[in-house]
Amino acid sequence: MKILLIGASGMIGSRILAEAAARGHAVHAASRNPNKIALPEGAEAVALDVTDGAAVAQAAEGVDVIVTTVSPRSTGDAVSEMAAIGAGAMEGAKAAGKPLLVVGGAGTLNLPDGSPLLPNLPPEILPEATGMKAFKESLPESGVDWTFFAPAALIEPGARTGKYRIGGDVLLSDVDGESRISAEDYAMALVDELEAPKHRGEVFTIAY
Repeated sequence: MKILLIGASGMIGSRILAEAAARGHAVHAASRNPNKIALPEGAEAVALDVTDGAAVAQAAEGVDVIVTTVSPRSTGDAVSEMAAIGAGAMEGAKAAGKPLLVVGGAGTLNLPDGSPLLPNLPPEILPEATGMKAFKESLPESGVDWTFFAPAALIEPGARTGKYRIGGDVLLSDVDGESRISAEDYAMALVDELEAPKHRGEVFTIAY
């Protein structure tokens, strides 16, 4: 499989890159700063701004699927930045005629009672989560073959265990009320989805 991975230098993107390459997939690892990408065998670096839909479409020529892991930078208007990221990714995927898998955020999910998690988030991450939720809600009307994969509330570097649960649009927590996943297990589940899609046109999530 040939994958255009946008945001390949980030914490989650770099794990997806390593997982996909280890399984023998050809990855076009894209970033604004491709020199920051740790390239495994079978991958090539691509300079790409995800907000440029035409550039995304061009970079997607010859690939089977586009994966975007990009989130707003720490400064500026995160809502507007996320809107530009989403618009570029969707425009590019639609123009190229390629499936789009979005690495989303836990803040876009619902609580078990059906209420949105968003109002319960800390103020410092609320703008980014608000923008990501708007991106998620725009996907069904985009004309793109999309999938939205939201992690657990806490995602950080850790072990690749292969032991996790997959759910829908409701935040998953363990018996202690903790919602967490390692970036390595998240990457494993994401590449599983690329190889054998089960959630096209859906939101799904992961946690221990």
